[in-house]
Amino acid sequence: MTPELPEVILNLYTPKSPATIKVVENRIATVESSPNIVRHITFDISGTEMVGKVRAGQAIGVVPPGEDEQGKPHKIRLYSVSSATGGEGGQPHLVSTTVKRNIEEVEGKLYTGVCSNYLSNLQPGEELLATGPSGKRFVLPVDAKKWNYLFFATGTGIAPFRGMLKDLFDQGDYNGDACLLFGSPYRTDLLYLDELTELEKKADNFHYMKAISREDRRSDGSKPYVQSLLEDQADLLRPILEKPNTLIYICGLKGMESSIYKKLLKEGFFDYFELREALPADLSALDGAELKKVAKPNTRIFEEVY
Repeated sequence: MTPELPEVILNLYTPKSPATIKVVENRIATVESSPNIVRHITFDISGTEMVGKVRAGQAIGVVPPGEDEQGKPHKIRLYSVSSATGGEGGQPHLVSTTVKRNIEEVEGKLYTGVCSNYLSNLQPGEELLATGPSGKRFVLPVDAKKWNYLFFATGTGIAPFRGMLKDLFDQGDYNGDACLLFGSPYRTDLLYLDELTELEKKADNFHYMKAISREDRRSDGSKPYVQSLLEDQADLLRPILEKPNTLIYICGLKGMESSIYKKLLKEGFFDYFELREALPADLSALDGAELKKVAKPNTRIFEEVY
């Protein structure tokens, strides 16, 4: 089965002609004790042409003020929308995203992400310049509620899946299986934990699985990563993956997709790939580019990595 993707609206606003939008909410999205700072930020896009036209899975661009080291205006940064297609809280004029403050030390010098810190500092009522919407493939299919889903996420890669899950479950008429497989170093890095735990209690067909790499250990003593769940939760996941109407979405740090693909192939889920040549006995020896030359993901896999 091949999913039919909806037509989406793109680039109503560009870097040369951005929209002015307003922050209405800026709150922490992690457990309070987390050493990482990840914020859920909601924008009011009233008065723009984007109202009611931004789909879950798309992104909006943010134009940070100021200039770079070469004296040129900062380039836009894209942020995945974390609200449902109908808008945050069902309000089409509200769109949200998930932002992690980028703060790191390199060779004794402190570097802060230009746009992530700019966004994180904005208070309700403050305005900013935005572009978009962007992205046409990382969205749910037209007949979204006829499919089953495995959503793989790390970090702020959870953003589009929050919106997609709301699209699937908010009306109460979704009868497929949706699985969120989330990987993080520590439990304090779990995002939207209360929301997802509540959804799992309400919906028997939503399965929330967590791989906490620096705290837990698997039965063989190894660290659990998001791809490990394919093996550790095989009793639940295998029957879902074997169905012809199951789709896989992957969002997070670049490189995670290769580990997931290797595990899928190792477990025999070839229906999600276009096999171009015989698989080697040791898939782990292949890097990402080499792997895709052997087994290219087909139309049942969607990835958005950065």
